Amino acid sequence: MSLGPYPVPVHVAGAAGPPPGRCDADVIILALDRAEETVAAIASARAQTGLAKHVWIADQGSKPENLARLAAAVEGATDATLVRLDRNWGVAGGRNRATALGRGRTVFALDNDAEFATADTLARSVQALDAEPDIAAIACRILVFATGAEDLSSWGYPPALLPRSAEAFDAVTFVGAGHAIRRADFEAAGGYDDALFFCWEEFDFALRAINAGQRIRYRGDIAVRHKVSGEHRFAWSGTRWFHFVRNRIYIDLKYGLSSALLLPRFLAYQVKGARNGVLGQGLKAGPAALGLWRRFRPPAGQEALYRMTDAARDYIMRNDAAHRGGMLRRARAEMLAALPGKRAG
Repeated sequence: MSLGPYPVPVHVAGAAGPPPGRCDADVIILALDRAEETVAAIASARAQTGLAKHVWIADQGSKPENLARLAAAVEGATDATLVRLDRNWGVAGGRNRATALGRGRTVFALDNDAEFATADTLARSVQALDAEPDIAAIACRILVFATGAEDLSSWGYPPALLPRSAEAFDAVTFVGAGHAIRRADFEAAGGYDDALFFCWEEFDFALRAINAGQRIRYRGDIAVRHKVSGEHRFAWSGTRWFHFVRNRIYIDLKYGLSSALLLPRFLAYQVKGARNGVLGQGLKAGPAALGLWRRFRPPAGQEALYRMTDAARDYIMRNDAAHRGGMLRRARAEMLAALPGKRAG
């Protein structure tokens, strides 16, 4: 195993590591309770066919009874490993540590409340990356598990592209519930930023990949099925809106936008927060974003990835901004809209 800078986690159950020889893909699943859904996600990953793979489950603090259920699911397995991390590192930090456990040339992250749509979804994701070397990540189509309909709560692209959800197009981000990244590109871009904890970590990684001259490719024919459950998500009334606003402002600062230029975005977030009853979270997010930015230092050798090139700006304009319309349309669609699962007041 290549653990990079991270300490070796506690091995709980399953194989000590992948068998020797070729490994096409590591499937990483983060666990924190939700044992029934996580066991199903593990079974779905282990059932993938057509390639050499290993499944890594990184637990971030499940209750003992739930950890025991996960251990039972991989007991004696040669194709899956359950480890326990030292604490809850969130989505960004957890994925970094789970990715570092493996050696597969591709890393597929699967949410613990999602399952692969077909037995060859993983193999087709790897094939898609192999076919186009300038693609850093494959963004899967996210479907509602129970119905097969679009999971609108997981649509991370301009609304105007929703009618093309079954097609393929270049994008500037991907959705965390199911995606594949070439390991070499993940490492070259420095992985995820631990400081984000959760929210916007995929976009942050994508910006660095795009700055390096690569693409993010959405594939509507490669899907995962997501068990959408509002009570299992971070509630907007808890910390979710805080992280959403803080991380988006912090990312813009990291890539060179000034505080003055970001003021309109910050104020727009406050309007949306007020309409959705979470104004306090949004107000706290501004100073928190500035604090993260002041502490941020690009990793040695990766400084250029945080300076947006003309080619990267053009890519973002063509594949995102061009689909969002003018300011009035964006205000209606983004600033004045209710948050998913909430009704604006």
